[in-house]
Amino acid sequence: MSDWKVNLYRPRLGDAEFDAVAAVMRSGWLSNGPVTREFEEAFARTAGIEDAVAVSNGTAALHLAFLALDLGPGDEVVLPSLSFVSAAAVVTLCGATPVFADITGPDDLCVDPADVAARITPRTKAIVAMHYGGHAADLPALAALARKHGVALVEDSAHAPATRSAHGVLGTVGDIGCYSFFATKNLATGEGGMVVARDPEVRERIRRLRSHALTVSAQDRHRGGPSLYDVDSFGLNYRPTELGSAIGLVQLADLPQRQVRRQEIVTRYLKGLAGTEGLGLPFHDRPVELAAHHLFAVLLPDGDARGAIQDALRGAGVQSGVHYPPTHLFTAYRERFGHREGDLPVTEEVMDRQLSLPLHVDMTDDDTDLVVQALRDALADAPGAGA
Repeated sequence: MSDWKVNLYRPRLGDAEFDAVAAVMRSGWLSNGPVTREFEEAFARTAGIEDAVAVSNGTAALHLAFLALDLGPGDEVVLPSLSFVSAAAVVTLCGATPVFADITGPDDLCVDPADVAARITPRTKAIVAMHYGGHAADLPALAALARKHGVALVEDSAHAPATRSAHGVLGTVGDIGCYSFFATKNLATGEGGMVVARDPEVRERIRRLRSHALTVSAQDRHRGGPSLYDVDSFGLNYRPTELGSAIGLVQLADLPQRQVRRQEIVTRYLKGLAGTEGLGLPFHDRPVELAAHHLFAVLLPDGDARGAIQDALRGAGVQSGVHYPPTHLFTAYRERFGHREGDLPVTEEVMDRQLSLPLHVDMTDDDTDLVVQALRDALADAPGAGA
């Protein structure tokens, strides 16, 4: 992928994925079809639920969730600013207003239920629980809030495919769960996503909406079904490809083994970085087996030194990242909704110091140790260190 000694991420693709894609190409059916249906059924079994709906990407999953909830002008959705921009974007594109809530703190980068509660109004239509880095948000508290106010709980499980947590499989606890299979994700098909819903009627509405709300699918027509169809609502083309679904089937079968390797890497990181002066390790006190570990985030002692530390890591051949710039401070959200610095003090303080270290299943123990030592050295040499 690059000349990095240790990449921030690297998808694992082997002969099984190549063979699965070749089989689809030989079949001549490239869009949503039998392989996609097999992927949906396998994902549902893995998550312990009745069924699932595969879609073109994680943003499509979120958009379909909100469309199924009839989100529109005048409605509000409470969600974290500490997330990728997609959830806030689709809320806005539905004509509704994203209401940003703060995170719990430096040890828990998920949305704070107490702050969510303070931001609920009669206009609130849904709450979004984003499982940051594959670590569970406080689902019992958020679900209780949703029940109390009669609103939907949408789980943004983009970082946590079929992941067991202390509260249940992530994505299946709330009313609707949304997953992403982007190239960087634990289950990576390049693009792709999945939606699950507790209410079968909501789930089937999502299935229809992903394909223009046609009453007869292309696959049914191909099999000799009715040539004519009706359209009884306004849908979109969020269909997945058979190629991506074929890759997803292979990766889903291998997901438990890959998760074990991620747990081993995280355990080694935690041991190697323990006691590093001023370095924060979010989620460090949680059982390592109860998270997807999509990201390994650290909090630097001084956010002003982040650029210099990333430069030092780069010099050692280690790629790093920042997850994520707070959504409420992006230009579009400042201009449209009037947000400004200081609106979410915990999110802003934490994200000034956040840094993501490499985490992927093909990292060796030597790779992990190299990253640990490179970060320790960078911290020791950072401006202001030891002052």
